Amino acid sequence: MNILNDRSREIFRQIVDAYIMTGEPVGSRTLSKKIQMPLSPASIRNVMADLEESGLIYSPYTSAGRIPTQIGLRLFVDGLLEIGNLSKKERNEIEIHCKNNGERMEDLLVQATSMLSGLSKCASVVVAPKKEKPLKHVEFVAISPGRALVVMVSEGDDVENRIIDVPPGITTSALVQAANYINSKLIGKSFDQAKEQIEREILIHQTDLDNLTKDLVRQGLAVWSGGFGDKDKISRESLIVRGQANLLEDLQAKEDLERIRLLFSDLERKKDLIELLALAKDAEGVRIFIGSENNLFSLSGSSVIAAPYMDENNNLLGVIGVIGPTRLNYARIIPMVDYTAKIIGKIL
Repeated sequence: MNILNDRSREIFRQIVDAYIMTGEPVGSRTLSKKIQMPLSPASIRNVMADLEESGLIYSPYTSAGRIPTQIGLRLFVDGLLEIGNLSKKERNEIEIHCKNNGERMEDLLVQATSMLSGLSKCASVVVAPKKEKPLKHVEFVAISPGRALVVMVSEGDDVENRIIDVPPGITTSALVQAANYINSKLIGKSFDQAKEQIEREILIHQTDLDNLTKDLVRQGLAVWSGGFGDKDKISRESLIVRGQANLLEDLQAKEDLERIRLLFSDLERKKDLIELLALAKDAEGVRIFIGSENNLFSLSGSSVIAAPYMDENNNLLGVIGVIGPTRLNYARIIPMVDYTAKIIGKIL
């Protein structure tokens, strides 16, 4: 951005602004009427040629005006974008819609995504961890040499069974001892509290368990935690998508229709979408993905604006965001997503 002089910056800004507003290429004659500087169309064309050579703009058709490239949009968002403030009316509308959600977390998130898609005129998404019921009983049942069934009973008497590998030579009495040890730690504690205590006791050898039984307890903890890696963590998160129909409005050409068709196909790949939004979890605020910066939307040429939401202890709960064409109104939608994420966290 420092390489561009004031004249180049102004012309580049006008090209991006016009693209975001209309989706159409902008020519030098139109620009000469928009910019404040006294420049002829010929002078503007020279600047546009330099911008094109720099990879910031391009011509989608022969003898047409120019629109920003993906690199140009990223440069604009990072260096020239002036983010607007939400009006008091918009803030109140977000707060009212989010608070009028019933008592369940899912109701709040559905209401928030519906509201966000309505305000942004795009699709909106939210990723939330599935709320798991507390465990109240665990049991190990031998089924064959080296394998056992873990029976997990949660509040409400929901039962889940999983098969695990167990250390060679494990006895029935060791299975019972491991289950009794875990169950004794569950009383009056949350999952995380009991798991933390068990792991700490095993680490500093403050248990009466032998090494084989300790290994079995660790296997139980792995199952208890819900999986053995990131893929299992992803599967335990839920995804809510709202407002896909908004993407069908204001289509400019057949190319737009094909792009939206590809985007709808992308939105069906929920696992990939959750993985994409998970990238925003490490951000302190809003994260922006433009076009092929993310593999999921590389074909449809779409952008994602997402922000994490936290609880009162600043623990990450999930991510909420907006998906739409690369010509999103970034200045308006960025503060909208950011404020919605903060309100959700405050309510939760």
